[in-house]
Amino acid sequence: MTQQPGVQQVNGMHPLVTTGVNRFLLPVSECECTLSTLLDELQPDQWPVEAGNRAIRCTGVALNVAAGLLGACVPGTGARIIALLGGPCTEGPGVIVSKDLSEPVRSHKDLDKDAAPHFQKAVKFYDGLAKQLVSQGHVLDVFASALDQDSFKRIFEGGEHSLGLSFNGTFEINCSKDIKVQGVIGPCTSLEKKGALCADTIVGQGNTTAWKMCGLDRNTSLTVFFDVSPSERSGQPGHQNPDLYIQFVTSYQHPEGQMRIRATTVSRKWVDGSTNTEELVEGFDQETAAVVLARYISLKMEIEEEFDATRWLDRSLIRLCSRFGDYRKDDPSSFSLHSNFSLFPQFMFNLRRSQFVQVFNNSPDETAYFRMLLNRESITNSVAMIQPSLISFSFDSPPSPVFLDVASIAVDRILLLDAYFSVVIFHGMTIAQWRNMCYQNQPEHQQFAQLLQAPQEEAQVIINGRFPVPRLVVCDQHGSQARFLLAKLNPSATYNSAHDVPPGSDIIFTDDVSFQVFCEHLQRLAVQS
Repeated sequence: MTQQPGVQQVNGMHPLVTTGVNRFLLPVSECECTLSTLLDELQPDQWPVEAGNRAIRCTGVALNVAAGLLGACVPGTGARIIALLGGPCTEGPGVIVSKDLSEPVRSHKDLDKDAAPHFQKAVKFYDGLAKQLVSQGHVLDVFASALDQDSFKRIFEGGEHSLGLSFNGTFEINCSKDIKVQGVIGPCTSLEKKGALCADTIVGQGNTTAWKMCGLDRNTSLTVFFDVSPSERSGQPGHQNPDLYIQFVTSYQHPEGQMRIRATTVSRKWVDGSTNTEELVEGFDQETAAVVLARYISLKMEIEEEFDATRWLDRSLIRLCSRFGDYRKDDPSSFSLHSNFSLFPQFMFNLRRSQFVQVFNNSPDETAYFRMLLNRESITNSVAMIQPSLISFSFDSPPSPVFLDVASIAVDRILLLDAYFSVVIFHGMTIAQWRNMCYQNQPEHQQFAQLLQAPQEEAQVIINGRFPVPRLVVCDQHGSQARFLLAKLNPSATYNSAHDVPPGSDIIFTDDVSFQVFCEHLQRLAVQS
């Protein structure tokens, strides 16, 4: 193969231009010693930050330079930029807040009132940077003010602990002529491949049947929205239940350098929902449906200023229960749901209370982070974000799941909450007192020591299998950190019903309705004539 002067082939992939580039980018094997020396010799900044000011950070310039270097060196070949940020950008393009500490970082309220002076310019700059990286096929990883190093280290792990980080992927859909593609929600960008399969209604990244995925891993999932057009098949006599086909084609660059293609073809039968609801019920996946709704309302909350997510969820749930519930008209006590729908109201109740809908306690950056992971993680992980799991540890029984309810709290019990972004180990009051008295260190109380250790080991298993690494919170009943658990529990006992609470239990100081009250209202509205 003829090769241009100053051009080097790398693993048979895109050529690496070496003229002048080696001043900036080198293989680790050639620069590891120099890099280690530079890190060891780093000195504190000679220009200290003035009192009342933020540090000067030119994050936008640094990212722009990094993207330009990769674009000049390896365009079209998988690469990553890792940005380790200690605070917001305060200087140059991409600035989000001024250096003066008297100006707070923008909040959700500021964005709603258009009172964030740097917001529009910053969005324009980072959108342009994102488009450049997409066109180059490169990934930007941001570690913002991370207090731990575990997530960062996991990027470089290999073998069975590898994250399976892949690069420069494309995702394409082919389907039957009766199906139109509305769009995709997830970590992808439209390649603007328009055609007859594109629907008029657009959801997320739409008006295309192909998308770019610069970075993907083993857990990456996308939500695809389809529009069913019955016109073609309705005019075919003798074909009451024809087949439909959907094909997903994913191509990507494996971490080892090879280009791989995975094609998945699905064949199903059409179901007439107006006359045959049994097949629809049998095929309903309530966990997947909950995740799809969570991603959909997160998108609508970002693009529609007046969108009321709580009301929209309530109306959607009422319509579903009215359609698929089993009941007598105007008799709420007769209402019941098929087992394939039985958990769905509970998912919607917790989704209404989640950080995806109730954003007032979080910054815009935290909300963006939560929604970004919701839109890309697997169904199992996404369900944990919506409805955390709760496991009880006690002397009387082996570890077992319990209801996500304040009634599950007991003085002689340890609870383990997995809320995906955080893992909480909650000690009942008696357990905490025994621990503080160091009973676990006494030979005659080995069973108590094992009880304390069991949730720690289970929490470590959860943390080791998750990326980014969740926050671990260890707290006691009535302690300040107990709020991390109480905020996720169903408030079946509040300050209004404290007189009904058994000894050793807990209450939640809130005016939110409990799941029982929520279901009573749902049943009453679903059975109305």
